[in-house]
This record gives sequence, C-alpha cells and structure tokens, in this order.
Amino acid sequence: MELRKLAQREALDSFGNGVYMHADVPLTRFSQPALAVKLAGERAMLHCEAVLDLVGVGQFNPPKIRVATTRRVRRTLPEWLALERRTDISDENVTSYEGILATTVAQALADVRGRPSLLRWESMVDQAMGLGLVDKQDCEALRLQTKEYSS
Repeated sequence: MELRKLAQREALDSFGNGVYMHADVPLTRFSQPALAVKLAGERAMLHCEAVLDLVGVGQFNPPKIRVATTRRVRRTLPEWLALERRTDISDENVTSYEGILATTVAQALADVRGRPSLLRWESMVDQAMGLGLVDKQDCEALRLQTKEYSS
C-alpha cells in the first residue's frame, strides 16, 4: 500500500516532503530532532543547543530545534524548526547520535560559547567530558578559544 494512502487512513502521520511517522509508535526524546533533520532535507544536521539538548549536556528547553544545512531549502518548514545555512562546518565536525546527523559536541559547545554565562558554559564542557562526549584535547582547545574570545 502507498504511504499516501496509509496517511489518508491515519495509520501514518504525514509531515510533508516524504516524511512520515507511524501513528502507533510511541515518541521518544529523539523523535522531534530526527523529524526536524529529515524535514530540512539532505545534509541537514542538528547544531548548537539542539545537539547539547539531544545528548543531555546542560539544561536546555529550546523553543525551536536548530538545524543547519549546507544547501538552500525553499520548502515551508514548521515553526518549531529554526533552519540556518552554514558552510563553515567541516565534515570532521559532523557525526551521528542515535542515527541523527549532528555537529559534534565540541563544535556545538564552540557554537554556543558566549550565550550562557562563562561559568555555565565551562560546566557544560566539564559535563561533556565526564560523559565521554569530548576528550581532554577538545576541552583544552575550547577553553583556549574562550580565553581568546573573551580577550
């Protein structure tokens, strides 16, 4: 049976652009971020607070899920999705968490530097290291960049 017909019969929820979710499958904390990346299209990825929220670093409750892409996206997207075009993210700073394409935690921490207080940001770096999401070298590089940033 075609996906469109299943959506018409309410067995699937259609979100547009060929993105469907099964109506009877329970949602998880990964459902909406995965949906956001799929709706944004090819080479889209979570970035900034969305990555940190996904992996449990810091305390975020962002009103919008931030998605970056290297391509131009012309389709209409939901209001809860904030799409940004970014060409400054290299392939080595892109990874996957639970099958969801995202920037690395180190890149996300670098991206949000300056938004929370310095003390809160440093505690997020420590938390990420404690969870094994960044290594000691990444932490040192982030802190060195922060000293240069604040000077």
